[in-house]
Amino acid sequence: MADRSLRLDRWLFFTRFYKTRSAASAAVQGGHVRLNGERARSSAKVAIGDRIRLVRNQLTYEMMVEDIPVRRGPASEAQACYTESEDSVAARKSHVADLRSDRLQLATTPGRPDKHTRRRLRDRNRGKG
Repeated sequence: MADRSLRLDRWLFFTRFYKTRSAASAAVQGGHVRLNGERARSSAKVAIGDRIRLVRNQLTYEMMVEDIPVRRGPASEAQACYTESEDSVAARKSHVADLRSDRLQLATTPGRPDKHTRRRLRDRNRGKG
């Protein structure tokens, strides 16, 4: 195999960061993906040793490209194509824990709230009640 590079959108799709190639392409065009510190284009070539930083669902992933996948295979194959930095994993886990603790502090209701209950919840969360 002479050419050991792949389009960025295909690499993100093959490594299972996005369910479709068009979703991967949209994320790259939206500026959510950086290749070697620069904002990338979908057609940018990814090679072994490149650094990719992407933001997906408010979570940041920073990784080093270890291999170029041939296909969109099982998750074990996809995970072998990159190594994620320990700082990135720790920061993501911390962010998820913060989001969960914020959610636990919200007021709850026994069932589906009606108009009046929603108003009370909204006022309570704003600090009015």
